[in-house]
Amino acid sequence: MARTTLYSRSIKPKPAGPNVMHGQDATTAARTPAPPSAIKAFFRRFEKPLLLAAGVITTFLGVALYDVIAKPPAPITQRDIDAAVLHTLKKKPPEPSRASIAYGVISPSIVLVKRLGKDDEPAGKGKKAKPKKKEQGDKTADKKGESKKDKLKGLGTGVVFSENGMIFTCLHVIAGAERIGVVFGDGTESDVEILSVQPDNDLAVLKAKTLPDDLVPATLRSTKGLRVGDEVVAVGFPFGIGPSATSGIVSGLRREHFSEEGQRNLIDLIQFDAAANPGNSGGPLITADGDVVGIVTSIMNPTDEGFFVGIGFAVPIENAATGAGLSPF
Repeated sequence: MARTTLYSRSIKPKPAGPNVMHGQDATTAARTPAPPSAIKAFFRRFEKPLLLAAGVITTFLGVALYDVIAKPPAPITQRDIDAAVLHTLKKKPPEPSRASIAYGVISPSIVLVKRLGKDDEPAGKGKKAKPKKKEQGDKTADKKGESKKDKLKGLGTGVVFSENGMIFTCLHVIAGAERIGVVFGDGTESDVEILSVQPDNDLAVLKAKTLPDDLVPATLRSTKGLRVGDEVVAVGFPFGIGPSATSGIVSGLRREHFSEEGQRNLIDLIQFDAAANPGNSGGPLITADGDVVGIVTSIMNPTDEGFFVGIGFAVPIENAATGAGLSPF
């Protein structure tokens, strides 16, 4: 029997895909890398020119930045100065303090009180008396037109409380004076007459003979409602310097103190801690509104010195007003 010949089946190759190039088999096509993108191709082609351009730009920016930093400031012109001055003038000034406001209210009513007397100091044996320095306004004319020389015996303060020139001061300020003169805030000088005195309160009421054109009397305020801790200001001529203002508070009420200056015991006083010194006597103690609540009369010092240590006293304005014949508030 004849044997049948067996033939093996051959597998037909699959056609190459679209990525296989003509003349290449599938194995070769699989090993070929994909072409680079357009951007990568661009940078690879122009790499050197691009690096050169970047270096130029960086250098330019560095030079420009250095020029801005190292450039000197523009010179200041007159226009700049004028603008700065105008800005300063337009700037709102600080608000005045309460003490400043109070002083501004009372200052036109403050007077310097002079205690005057004859210069009768005897000359030494065999020596001629030295001429005394003349105090401005310390001359008075007698009936024959001749002038008398007056010596300044002491200074104090007074406060005008009426339009016709009535003035409060302390009795010890004018005690022993042969003549009393006052100087108003505008420089007007005048002799005064004594209208009344209150030894128990160390007070005196004076009246000026010559008044300034713009006389401004002080406002008097009752001490009712005045409390410990309330702000007060003392105004006067300490050691003849002034008018000067010192501020503080009410330290106590209804105090009692023996006044060395007036040599008498005073009661019902206002105690305060605004600085007061010789020359302040007779000046007003005022509120933050500038109203007079007392007349400064004395200070306390545990030593024999006459300077202020923190305790001053003022006579309540009600006592002063009663002596002047005013209604008791």
